[in-house]
Amino acid sequence: MALRTILITGCSSGIGLDAARTLAAQGWRVFATCRAEADCERLRAEGLESLRLDYEDAGSIAAAVAEVTARTGGRLDALFNNGAYAIPGALEDIPPDALRAIFEANLIGWHDLTRRVIPLMRAQGGGRIVQCSSVLGLVGLKWRGAYVATKFALEGLTDVLRLEMADAAIHVVLIEPGPITTRFRANAVRQFERWVDWRDSARAGQYRARLLKRLYADRGPDRFELPPAAVTAALIRALEARRPRARYRVTMPTHAMALARRLLPGRLLDAVLSRG
Repeated sequence: MALRTILITGCSSGIGLDAARTLAAQGWRVFATCRAEADCERLRAEGLESLRLDYEDAGSIAAAVAEVTARTGGRLDALFNNGAYAIPGALEDIPPDALRAIFEANLIGWHDLTRRVIPLMRAQGGGRIVQCSSVLGLVGLKWRGAYVATKFALEGLTDVLRLEMADAAIHVVLIEPGPITTRFRANAVRQFERWVDWRDSARAGQYRARLLKRLYADRGPDRFELPPAAVTAALIRALEARRPRARYRVTMPTHAMALARRLLPGRLLDAVLSRG
């Protein structure tokens, strides 16, 4: 019996790496992709099939799908779109080019990859597409607007894709994690330093008082933070369920914010979110 095959993105660390290792240990044939070739070499050294794939590089997306197709004879049972970054800062300080870059990395590249694997899944009679969203795809928080915008867009795109793929037996699922132990904050610091001129901002005092401390202080884990294995557990449920749910929520904050969005009037919800 042929091994089940899955392509996972963002496998250099965190959620993607844990998912790749766990599914490989459970008997899946895993194609673990990373943005940097050096990370791919590290994963190959531990026995994973690893390919370079950078959501901001369309050529790398095409090449990775072509390689997977060649290695499997055209079969791919599942895709786990994962790997995104944030650009912290007030929206008035986010340059348009920064927004273009983050949408390329967090949404457009995902769409490109997904479109390329759908024909493989159609040809084999079905498949699973799992998208790693966020609690910030449900609610917005200050200083996180660029990332929130990409995740709100991902939620809508995925909802429509789920409806459209139903007649092709391709199940499309969202996983919505809250705080997870990853290098997300360290990656966000690099983007902040690249894009945001906070010293010349009208909010420079607020940056000093709040955001800089959050980005640079070693505060330890966030409250309610869970390890990447919590997301992998949800991924496995999404892959193995005969009829997977549209959404799998991970961490208490995600469940709480989903409930708050459903029950609270707009002004009260804003008041709650303004404390975050």
